[in-house]
Parts: sequence; structure tokens; C-alpha cells
Amino acid sequence: MAALGITVALLVWVATLLLISIWKQIYSSWNLPPGPFPLPIIGNLFHLDLKNIPKSFTRLAERYGPVFTLYLGSQRVVVMHGYKAVKEVLLNYKNELSGRGEIAVFQAHKDNGVIFNNGPSWKDTRRLSLTILRDYGMGKQRNEERIQRETHFLLEALRKTQGQPFDPTFVLGGGPFNVIADILFHKHFDYEDKTCQRLMHLFNENFYLLSTPWLQAYNYFSTYLRYLPGSHRKVMKNVSEIKEFTSERVKEHHKSLDPNCPRDFTDNLLMEMEKEKHSAEPLFTLENITVTTADMFFAGTETTSTTLRYGLLILLKHPEVEEKLHKEIDSVIGPSRIPAFKDRLEMPYMDAVVHEIQRFINLVPSNLPHVATQDTAFRGYVIPKGTVVIPTLDSLLYDNQEFPDAEKFKPEHFLNENGKFKYSDHFKAFSAGKRVCVGEGLARMELFLFLTAILQHFNLKSLVDPKDIDLSPVTIGFGNIPPNYKLCIIPRS
Repeated sequence: MAALGITVALLVWVATLLLISIWKQIYSSWNLPPGPFPLPIIGNLFHLDLKNIPKSFTRLAERYGPVFTLYLGSQRVVVMHGYKAVKEVLLNYKNELSGRGEIAVFQAHKDNGVIFNNGPSWKDTRRLSLTILRDYGMGKQRNEERIQRETHFLLEALRKTQGQPFDPTFVLGGGPFNVIADILFHKHFDYEDKTCQRLMHLFNENFYLLSTPWLQAYNYFSTYLRYLPGSHRKVMKNVSEIKEFTSERVKEHHKSLDPNCPRDFTDNLLMEMEKEKHSAEPLFTLENITVTTADMFFAGTETTSTTLRYGLLILLKHPEVEEKLHKEIDSVIGPSRIPAFKDRLEMPYMDAVVHEIQRFINLVPSNLPHVATQDTAFRGYVIPKGTVVIPTLDSLLYDNQEFPDAEKFKPEHFLNENGKFKYSDHFKAFSAGKRVCVGEGLARMELFLFLTAILQHFNLKSLVDPKDIDLSPVTIGFGNIPPNYKLCIIPRS
């Protein structure tokens, strides 16, 4: 028995050495950027803190430089860290490195839509979506009018709290939710409507779960983990429910479509589908239109509402900033006129605060994953086709040279010595290049107008001493998720 045990141990040892040898050959077969040596099967999993992967990337960049290689399972990943490397990837390699890395829990959206699409349709889908959004008023006067109309409903919902403590999550979410619902479906929901509340809950829950350690692991090890119980199943169920809601709206629009009088974004996509109905390989199918609108609905609601919610918590922590904002609003707008986007030109402090909120909360720290669409020479290295590329946004937003004391919330990061707004090219909260956020213009406008209107009419009151407020995210992953909190809002006299 002893001899058998020794023989088995030797065989295991030889097999392990063989695996490591094969892995090393694969690893060194390309002229890849440097990085830690990966273990078989798990790769560099032990080099990452799944509770804070962005921090792990920063630590690895300090050791290996601004461009380094990791293996997560069998998946090869090249991380870009720092302003020069990230900007170079996003703006100079728009085609070679603009694919979308797979996010396993969004299999229901695979090869369709705009956000998670890495199939042959993504460029045309994105291009047409942008064209429709521009024609339909994205970032221009018509969207400003939409936001201003919705401001009245948002302020009324806030007044209904009657100065009592409340959780702002779904009240603040109602504003962005209805703006994007109007663009997509020409529909407005009451803030207490059960469907509205359910969808906002699904968006909010998914954003949180996507940022937990389990989902970080699942995204790279889904082959091994997909059959296990876990929160990945909840996310996929939520994605399916959102998709089903969107599908029903698309079908309703299709039945009542009048090509001479398109009502909204969905009608315009359906008109394109009708033009292609005799094509052998139509691009705009009902499935693609459904996923595209679902993408827009999720992104157009959750990112803006989370930023607003985090922003109010920051102002509770910094009442001196709120006081300065009240003074600027009173001086430029007054107590009754509804804010306009052009007001930001005379409101440098508000403009700086909105930018600093986005910089400080660092909402999507590691960006959405890109993928190399072809073998690509980059800074003397070769990034093979199919490699996941991560251009980290937090490395720009938290650059201490560009933003001194980057860990602190300081509107002065976006103000010059004369108190005028100061632009920074490091501000890439919406990414850049061909995968830049489709709704950037809309989000910028919503954040300025909604936040200005709230502070025009209300004072914020914390339930605890401001010094005891913790601004740290409750979880860090796909996004930085703000802590739950309650506040009171008091009408200004």
C-alpha cells in the first residue's frame, strides 16, 4: 500500500509539472505585457481581492507598469491603467480593441442590443440608435424639455415626504426612469405605480448584485459555477423579467405602428425593421430591438439615479458645499424659475460639484470589458485576438497629479483660481471612443437639472451628524454601490 501511495503521489507530481509546463508554454507563446505567473485552472485569481478588484489592479500596476497581463481562469486579460494607456486604447485603437468582453449573466442579451453586444450587429445597431436619439432630441432642446417636465413630478414626489425621514432610492429613481421611458415608449409612470416600482427594484438589485464578489468570480468562471446555486441565478432571472417587459412594449408598438407618425425610439427601430423585412439577413429583428431598448432602459435609469442618490449623501456629509450651492442657485435662477441647462455657464460651482460627484463616486471603476477583435500591436507587445482588455476609469478619475487629494470630495478639482469651471481631460466617467456611453449627453443634463431643482426648493437634513456619515461604497465591483440611508428634505422658504 505504501508503494502504491508513493506511485500515485509521483504521478500527481509529474502531471502537475506537465500542466504547469504546458501552461507556461501557452503563456509565453505571445509577446504579452508583463504580469504575474498564472496557476493552472484558476490563473491569477489569488492576485485579486474580489471585494475590491479595482484596488488590486492599482497594486498590480505599481509592480508591473501601466499595461499588464492577468489570467482569470483560462481567460487572458490585459489591463490598461493610467491616463496615457487608457486614452491610447480608447481613442487610438477604436477598431482593434473595441469588442465587448462577455458578461456571463447577460447571456439573454448576447449578440444583440448596444451595451453587451459583441456580435456582427453591434456597430450598425449602435449607429442607428445614436442617429435616432440625436434626431429625437438626445442632449438637445427636446430632452431638456422632457427633463424639465419631469422635474415637476420629481419635486412633487419629494414634497409628499413632508419633511419626514425617507429612503431616496426609488423617489430619485423616478425622474431618470420616466425620462428614458418617454424616449423609449412615449410613456409616463406614476412614481408609486407598481410596474414602475418593480422595474426600478430590478434595475437597482441587478446593479448591486453585479458588484458583489460572487458575481465578479462568476463572470470569469461561469463554466464551472453556472450550475451552482448563487446570486447569478437571481440576476439572470431579473434580466429575463426586464427583457419580457420590454418585449411586450415592443410588440404593442409593432401592432399599432404608423410609419408616417413615429411616436418614440421604439417606433423608429421598428420602422427600420420593416424596411428590412425582405432581407435575407435582417439586422433589426424583434429580438434585437427588444434587447436594445432593454439596454437603454437599464442604463438610462440606474446609473443616473444612483449618481443622484450618492450625490445627496455627499452633500449631507458636506453641508458647507450645499450652502454654497444654495447661494449660487438663488443668485442665478431665483426661487421659482425652472432651471435650464444653459444656466450652468453662470453656475461654475454647481457644474464643478456635479463633475466632482461623478469623479468621486467613480461609478463604474473598471469600465465595461473590451475585447481585442484582431491581433493587435500595442506599445511593443502583442495583444492576441479574443483577449479581454480592461481600460480602468478609476485610474483617471483618481489620478493624484490631476486631482490632488483625489480620495477627498473637493469641487475645487474642477475650478480654476478665479472660481471658473475647469475642464479636465481625465474626466472619463462615461468612458470614451466607440464604446462611450450612448446616453452621456442625456445623463449630464439630467444630473445638472435634477440636482439644481432639488436644491432650489429644498434643504437637505441628515439624521446623523455629518462627520459620522460614511461615504464608502457598500460593495465594489461592476459598480461602486452607495450605502443605504435616509434623509429629510425641508422646503426652503
